[in-house]
Amino acid sequence: MEFKDYFSHNSKSYADSRPVYPQTLYDFIAKLPIEKQACWDVATGSGQAAVPLSSIFAKVIATDASQNQIENATKVANIDYLNEPAEQTGIPDSSIDLITVAQALHWFSFDDFYKEVKRVAKPNAYIICWCYSLTRITPEIDAVVDQLYYDLTAPYWKPERNYVDEEYSTIPFPFQKLETPSFEMKLDWDADQLINYLNTWSGVNEYQKANGHNPLTLIEADLRKAFGEGNKVNVVWPLHILMGRVWG
Repeated sequence: MEFKDYFSHNSKSYADSRPVYPQTLYDFIAKLPIEKQACWDVATGSGQAAVPLSSIFAKVIATDASQNQIENATKVANIDYLNEPAEQTGIPDSSIDLITVAQALHWFSFDDFYKEVKRVAKPNAYIICWCYSLTRITPEIDAVVDQLYYDLTAPYWKPERNYVDEEYSTIPFPFQKLETPSFEMKLDWDADQLINYLNTWSGVNEYQKANGHNPLTLIEADLRKAFGEGNKVNVVWPLHILMGRVWG
């Protein structure tokens, strides 16, 4: 199984600059009709989901195939960070109440991962996976971000990114699907914060490796003009969620 490592080179920036998931999502998870003993947070990255999940579950096992990501993750007493791929872990059989995957499912080897999910899941376990698509801010800022995404970096995104653009509607999911409310992330950001976030895009990194310069230099002036001097704006990312019972 090949580990698609597109983020660990920039793991510190990833930890600092990625948006956080909404508390309403975790409130929803806390009300799921499952035991709250053990959660497996898969491809945890910097622990953005693992940390709030640790206040819901007695124990969180947070795995990531990137050692760099694990080293930059936020440490909490009841989180066990393990440098393991999603498709093969040392988690005991039938030990997990909830499997969570935040912004990562599209990178996995699906058949192998789902086999691992079924192995570690308790009889009543749930799985919930989510991603967020392109941010929407204002028409003027969106036009510049779209130029970066669709015009400049489009050839440099990996094919798996299509699953995110399709809002996870086409991703394989061999479980009994359950409906969820709608969720979105909202943050008040200035131009610098958005630029730092855009710099974590894997498509930006691949463009830079291929062309020898950062594509953000081509749109930064227009982006700052669209923001206005010193302004903060409401940045919104819609979440797209797959949730189901592992054993329906």
